[in-house]
Amino acid sequence: MSGKFSDKMCNALNEQVKNEYFSAYLYLAMSVCCSEMNLNGAAAWFRKQYEEELSHGDKMYKYMIERGARVKLLQIDEPRFEWESLPEMFNNALGHEKYITSLINNLVSIAYEDKDYATLSFLQWFVSEQVEEEANVEEVIAKLEMAGASKGNLIYIDKELGKRKED
Repeated sequence: MSGKFSDKMCNALNEQVKNEYFSAYLYLAMSVCCSEMNLNGAAAWFRKQYEEELSHGDKMYKYMIERGARVKLLQIDEPRFEWESLPEMFNNALGHEKYITSLINNLVSIAYEDKDYATLSFLQWFVSEQVEEEANVEEVIAKLEMAGASKGNLIYIDKELGKRKED
């Protein structure tokens, strides 16, 4: 046992901390790419997403420390950093969020196996957050699909993306 976790749960949580920080890194790369495309509203949207993912990683490692576990900061892979278009970027973001959802669901499964009810309660926040994350990205994708190839519509959507409030 590592703290109040099974070794399996502790290892999975350490992996998830890494994945949350990778998500932040990926969204920062998307923000940079948007800036290079002069899509400053989308750059701001992805920058907020970057900050949110950092807070997710922080929340998870602080929980581990609170429960007496050893936090191991695992190596973060280099993210992709080039996309051809904003729709491609948001579709990539949706795929990534669905992947993160599957990882959170796996953590829940391990917590059930371990009868670790404190961690089940803690993970419920992440389960709900992932529903919101996927819905937010799906909404942007739907708007981009409605906009089609219109540059004027893209400029409008970019401006709206820049108005994103803190979640």
